[in-house]
Amino acid sequence: MAVDKDKLQEDAAIARFYRIILSWDYFRLRKEANKLKDKQQKSKGGEIDYEGLGIARVKDTYKDVDDYISTYEPLLFEEVKAQILQEKDMDELEDPRENLVVEYTDVDGFHLATLTRDQGDMEESRSITQNDLLLLSGQKLQWVTDGKEKYIQPPSAKHPRDYAFALVESRQASSFRIRMYLGGEVTNLETDAVECPRLLNVKSLVTSTERRFFYTLKICSLSTIAREYVALRSIGSLPFKDIILGAAEKNINSEGQAWKISGPLQEYIKENLNESQQNAIQAGLSRKPFVLIQGPPGTGKTQTILGLLSAILHATPARMNSRGESTIKRRPKLSREEKFKHWIKASPWLSGRNPREQIMPVDGDDGVFPTTGNELKPEVVNSSRKYRVRVLVCAPSNSALDEIVLRVLNYGVRDESDHSYNPKIVRIGLKEHHSVRAVSMDELVERKKGSIGGGKGREGAERFRAEILEESVFSTLSFSGSSLFSKWNRDFDVVIIDEAAQAVEPATLVPLTNGCKQVFLIGDPVQLPATVISTVANKLGYGTSLFERFQRAGYPVTMLKMQYRMHPEIRSFPSAEFYSESLEDGPNIIEQTQRSWHDYRCFGPFCFFDIHQGKESKPEGSGRSVVNVAEVDFIMLLYHNLVDKYPELKSSQRFTIISPYRGQVTLFKERFRSTFGVESDKFVDITTIDGCQGREKDVAIFSCVRTNEHGKIGFLSDFRRMNVAITRAKSSVLVVGSASTLRKRDEHWNNLIESAEKRDCLLKVSQPYTSFFSDENLETMAIKKEFSLEEVENDEVDNYAGSNNFGGADPAEGEENDYGDGAMATIVDEMYLFLAPHFFDLFIKDKSEAESTIESSSLSAAWPFTSIGGGDEGGSLEKRACMRRRC
Repeated sequence: MAVDKDKLQEDAAIARFYRIILSWDYFRLRKEANKLKDKQQKSKGGEIDYEGLGIARVKDTYKDVDDYISTYEPLLFEEVKAQILQEKDMDELEDPRENLVVEYTDVDGFHLATLTRDQGDMEESRSITQNDLLLLSGQKLQWVTDGKEKYIQPPSAKHPRDYAFALVESRQASSFRIRMYLGGEVTNLETDAVECPRLLNVKSLVTSTERRFFYTLKICSLSTIAREYVALRSIGSLPFKDIILGAAEKNINSEGQAWKISGPLQEYIKENLNESQQNAIQAGLSRKPFVLIQGPPGTGKTQTILGLLSAILHATPARMNSRGESTIKRRPKLSREEKFKHWIKASPWLSGRNPREQIMPVDGDDGVFPTTGNELKPEVVNSSRKYRVRVLVCAPSNSALDEIVLRVLNYGVRDESDHSYNPKIVRIGLKEHHSVRAVSMDELVERKKGSIGGGKGREGAERFRAEILEESVFSTLSFSGSSLFSKWNRDFDVVIIDEAAQAVEPATLVPLTNGCKQVFLIGDPVQLPATVISTVANKLGYGTSLFERFQRAGYPVTMLKMQYRMHPEIRSFPSAEFYSESLEDGPNIIEQTQRSWHDYRCFGPFCFFDIHQGKESKPEGSGRSVVNVAEVDFIMLLYHNLVDKYPELKSSQRFTIISPYRGQVTLFKERFRSTFGVESDKFVDITTIDGCQGREKDVAIFSCVRTNEHGKIGFLSDFRRMNVAITRAKSSVLVVGSASTLRKRDEHWNNLIESAEKRDCLLKVSQPYTSFFSDENLETMAIKKEFSLEEVENDEVDNYAGSNNFGGADPAEGEENDYGDGAMATIVDEMYLFLAPHFFDLFIKDKSEAESTIESSSLSAAWPFTSIGGGDEGGSLEKRACMRRRC
């Protein structure tokens, strides 16, 4: 029987991972973390020499596999330590439970035990699942708090004599099986375990012939980071290993297509996607094993993914390269076992199934069989052809994944004849949103059972799962490393990773362990970064995504440039600050985002409110979270005035309040609930920065929170979070914060505030805040502005439809017009004429004079007015303005 080297490598990696972690001392970890925290506080904001801890910093390139692993492994274990010590909310904490050891055995150096509890305790501990890390002790432990953080300690001041970490391997109705490592403590990754008394005491208790009881506390889950560790240790056998290490293309001598698509599909892409989106798809059809696509806010990233899926699912391989040589790669000769499988498929009497229902490809695009020259059409809906390009689509989180699945279900993809259809897909993993449950693995298995019949029992379900995995698969990065994938051992042709910049590099490697021929990394390194708990690991670059490392090393990146979301006054700052002025506005973006509330300078499109008298604070029991009551008070009034004047905004679909701190978000929710009742979440969407990426609203208010004389702004200084927060709005983004605090030490915030000053959008607000929203003060902020003839005509059309698009534009809007500097052109070039009721007669005596004026100016516009007085269907002339129209 052949030895599966990959499986052996995986088993060795996971054994090392658990051996190291299960040997650790919880109380030693906490003591070391507290020492580092004291050191950080004594540095008074200065940088600590984290590299002095003996851990290397992440690099752009690596010379070999050993260099790569020796860099990432210590950082990954630092992240494990941080997850173990991570502060938990009070509702997440469970009381310690008493467990009876009923069985014990040694396996490969580990100590396995089966624990049982009272039935009532098991019911209350439903949260304990496979791969959970527990703290096990012979003495009862408890969670305590000192007002700032929560941690574990025994009832007495002394540490317990017998305690150890344990991993949950499986769980039954009234018992669960745990794994321990009691052979010694690993304090250095390069040295062997050192024997210690506490582990010997635990071993003595576990192996005792008397009744043995232990108390357990749940610490965290190791599922995700364990899969990341296995992928890290597998780097040597991953596809495109050399490209990953060197962050550079290898042996690519042609820019020609490796895949081709039909004429109708090409025409669809050309007509419906902009130039940068087309470039992204063209890069996807190339020979490049890694394709990087950067999608800034509002640039149609999801639409590009749908276009990519359409192209990939209906592409055929290019037959020959420029030298006339075949580009088809052939795998090694089939083993005897593999040949036997093919014989089985070719012999109905051996398998009981008709193999002709599974037509083998004759065009060589599986990389095994040579081409015959016959080209089959790509798969279409209801096609009987079973072979297809196998695609795995991944995202770092369940919410990001479900967003893609939902778009595919709602909009579908295009086939080679340019017909829209819903492809066969399966969403694999946990916690799927109810809107995508119809394509979850469990749902599809049940549906197959019902439609086909038979397949009862575990064997039938496994067969259906194997068949379903032949479809396009959607999974989180973590779950793509689960046993469900490894069990069937099937390669994917293409792996697409969305929000790739939000994943640490080891997480991005996880889906690649399934094998693939091409990888798409789609994301934006200047939006939300990967979440890293460990301060040490984060400072040393562990949060750097594979996308960002490649980009930094000079790997080619295709950037989407045309944005369809934001008013130009919102777009202008992030484009200049983060994207080198490369973002372009989509067609008619001003008309689509201009709103009636822009009549007031304080309501957008962009405004910064300087709450200079506010104070930040840390409520008791909130941990590290910060709140600013003054900002909450002001924003409540700001919201009230906006929705009072413009009731259509009183909707969570149109209005959002964003804050970087959970404490502030909680305070907002409490205040809105007390004001609007239990249904307040229908009137406004209140969320953290991390919770709002990918969303868009008409109006977004950003509460910055931090206000202090030292200029300390915490992770608000992360420009990527800043970029996300100020790009969620389509029509108005209103930033509320302390200008002096934000600009004191941070270059990006200083630039934002300077931008607001230059555009006359910085408003200093003093208490009482009610005076700011008085009718008299609002009148001073009302914008009196000329309207263009195009706006008048658009407004006339909109009025017929029952809507009103009138409203003053931001004073800086002129910077986006044809004249560059925003100055009004001379009458020679354009004719500007402002008409108002109280001085109308000074300009035009009657309609005929107005018409002759228009004609003599050679303005090729039809006179839109039907009457000088009121009462006509077209609206009165006094309400209109005649401005520019090109000759």
